[in-house]
Amino acid sequence: MYAMASHSTPCTGPLCKYYLAMTRADSFAAIDWESWKPQQRATLLFVLRDAEILLIHKKRGLGAGKINGPGGRIEPGETPHECAVREVHEELCIVPSGVRQCGELSFQFVDGLALHVWVFTASGCRGTPTETHEAIPLWAPLDAIPYERMWEDDPIWFPMMLAGERFRGCALFDGDTMLGQRFERIGDP
Repeated sequence: MYAMASHSTPCTGPLCKYYLAMTRADSFAAIDWESWKPQQRATLLFVLRDAEILLIHKKRGLGAGKINGPGGRIEPGETPHECAVREVHEELCIVPSGVRQCGELSFQFVDGLALHVWVFTASGCRGTPTETHEAIPLWAPLDAIPYERMWEDDPIWFPMMLAGERFRGCALFDGDTMLGQRFERIGDP
């Protein structure tokens, strides 16, 4: 899912404990997503060209071993757009072009991690995607995206992203297993 370090951050605040108690009950419906607050904010960026999408085989951090898009945590003072471009450069040694935001995702994990992700697409890139210590680049045909090697929520929102639609969603995970979800198309800003 996201280029993150370990997500075993201790849950100590009252709001965190509240969500942790609800998620330990494995209840997606019990989470008040309107007042939900993330512990971490991150980005994902997918470069699209012709009939292909640039994905990564993630080597470390949250989602290690999965296929996903490049991305990671937003640093203090950084906008989501700046983070998305920086992370793609750090993970694949390229500079994306024609970047636009297309979605927002909220993830609650049973272990307490609460993560908000801005999703971007890019219409191209400068440079050649190169393997780094974080990721192995993979150009996948749009009609053969390896969903079976990705997070369980990806097949739900990827079609909206690939159709150029704006979307938002939320999901509850217990490790790699999705326990509940809600995704929807939204109008242009």
